[in-house]
Amino acid sequence: MNASTDLIDAPAPGKWRNVIVLVLAQALLGAQMSMIFTVGGLAGQSLAPNPCWSTLPLSLIVLGSVLSAQPMSEFMSAYGRRSGFILSTVAGGIGAAIAAYALYIGSFSLFMAGSFLTGIYMSAQGFYRFAATDGASPEFQPKAISYVMAGGLAAAIIGPQMVKATAQAMAVPFMATYIAIVGINLLGPLLFAFLRIPAPGRRAKGAAHPGRTRRELLRDPVIAVAMICGMVSYALMNLVMTSTPLAVVGCGFDAGDAADIVSAHVLAMYVPSFFTGALIARFGREVIVGVGLLILAASGAVAMTGVELDNFFIALVLLGVGWNFGFIGSTAMLASAHSPEERGHIQGINDFVVFGGVFVASLSSGSLMNCAEAGDPQAGWQAVNLAMLPFLTLAGGALIWLMMRPKETR
Repeated sequence: MNASTDLIDAPAPGKWRNVIVLVLAQALLGAQMSMIFTVGGLAGQSLAPNPCWSTLPLSLIVLGSVLSAQPMSEFMSAYGRRSGFILSTVAGGIGAAIAAYALYIGSFSLFMAGSFLTGIYMSAQGFYRFAATDGASPEFQPKAISYVMAGGLAAAIIGPQMVKATAQAMAVPFMATYIAIVGINLLGPLLFAFLRIPAPGRRAKGAAHPGRTRRELLRDPVIAVAMICGMVSYALMNLVMTSTPLAVVGCGFDAGDAADIVSAHVLAMYVPSFFTGALIARFGREVIVGVGLLILAASGAVAMTGVELDNFFIALVLLGVGWNFGFIGSTAMLASAHSPEERGHIQGINDFVVFGGVFVASLSSGSLMNCAEAGDPQAGWQAVNLAMLPFLTLAGGALIWLMMRPKETR
């Protein structure tokens, strides 16, 4: 066994401790993302000089995640997961503090700057699922990913309830929400002090080649399709979720209804994680990804049928389940297709692609929602959901192509 493998393969008890720490991080620190995506568009709407720009701050969060994904992956490869995760909570706390101050002084540009810094935290949170696979056997990897993603269940409860408690707690709406997010990020260094995932370390002279080049990795059919399906699953979830609070309020309901719908959506994103790993083990990664894409299509179909509260609830629940199957299945596909030595390359590239798609979706969401037919919320909501179709076709076609290939060529 070579030195690189020795560094990556931790004792089994340590692996479980890491999974527990990552589950708690997903639950506690991850609550800030559901909080931000519940109030970010509404806060942006209150500051933006043009309503078409309401969701631009949310798009800048995703842009920050896109631009920091590869550097964060390389940083963690060199200095360890713990250092990268702690750095991200510092950025998240500073970003939330800037956003709170921007709301206080009424500055849209400063609010966008704070949102951009939040994207660094978002990028690192995306690596929790990969960190769970470090040192895990191929058989355990899908379950480890699912356990960590299941931590989002607590985030789905904590986040929206904190929004309800803080949104109007101060004279400036939503300012207290961002102050609460600063407090959440202060938990990060305390939590990650218990994480034990060594950096892979440098290759000794004469050791085996550390892995494929980036170009070779991207030519791997499993990796390519996993990235496409992961990007589409996450981008479409973001496309619809970003516009949901604006659509709900625009169709005559209140911010409390929007928070309840987002809460139901986030619950649906993470509750299936308790059994997604077992389903992948039984039916295969590609099958579960395909089921996820079909559920995403069903979500769009329900949303297109009306704008009653029931339509919003059902559509967003289906959206969450579809994302869970599509994204966890894609992550498991990716994890199975590269070696530990290649993780610094491919994980950063993967999240750059995934969150690049999410960034485009976020920008498109605001434009479709706020600018369709003179800002009519019903027309905008229809346009958002109709936009899902070409991307589902792309991902579905790529997945079918992969599944039709002989196994020995995958």
